[in-house]
Amino acid sequence: MKRTLLFPAILLCALLSVLEAKAQRIAFVNTKYILERLDDYNAAQKELDRYSKQWQDEIDERYQQIKRLRDAYNAEAILLTEEMKRSRMEEIERREREARDLQKRRFGPNGDLFKKRQELIQPVQDRVYAAIKEVAGTSYVAIFDLGGPSSNLLFASEKYDKSDAVLRKLGVRPGKEGSAGSKDQDEFGEDPIDDGGGRTPQKPDQNRGGQEVKPR
Repeated sequence: MKRTLLFPAILLCALLSVLEAKAQRIAFVNTKYILERLDDYNAAQKELDRYSKQWQDEIDERYQQIKRLRDAYNAEAILLTEEMKRSRMEEIERREREARDLQKRRFGPNGDLFKKRQELIQPVQDRVYAAIKEVAGTSYVAIFDLGGPSSNLLFASEKYDKSDAVLRKLGVRPGKEGSAGSKDQDEFGEDPIDDGGGRTPQKPDQNRGGQEVKPR
C-alpha cells in the first residue's frame, strides 16, 4: 500500500520539476555573429578603421621625422659645438615627447579612438541589446553571450534575483533599494542543504532590474 502511494508522489515531484525547468529557461546568443551581419555595424567599423589608420599614419610620420633628425645629429655631431649638440638633442627629445603624447591622445584609454568607437559602434550595440531584451521577454531567466572570449551575462530577470532573500536568511534587513516589502514568495523554497563539508551554494552573477550587462 505504501509503495502504491509513494510512486504517484515521486511522479508528481518529477512533473513539477520538469514544469519549473521549462518555465525558467536559459538561452544564449552570439553577438559577434549578429553584429557582423548588420550593415550599419560594418559601415561603422570601416569608418572606425579609417580614423585609426589616419591617426596611426600621423604618428608614424612624427617618428620618421624624429629618426631623420637623430640620424642627422649622429652624422654631424663631430662638427657641432657643445651648445649646438645640446640644442639639437633638446629639439629631438621635445619631438619625442610630443609624439608619445599624440599616441596616447589618439590610442590611449579614453583617447580619440575609444571615443570614436563609442560614437560609431555603441548605438548599434545598444540596438542589439534592446532586441535581446525583447526576445527574452518573460520566457527566459537569463541570456548569455557566446560571441566573446568569455560567456558574458547579457540579461537576467529581476524576478529571480534572490539577494534580498539571502540577506533575510542571514538576519539582515534589505535596504531601501532592495525588495524589503516583498512577501514570502521571494524566499527560497527550502533552506540550503549542508552536505557536511561546510560548503554553501555559490552566488550567481547579479543583474538587478532585468537590464542588459554589456561585455567588457
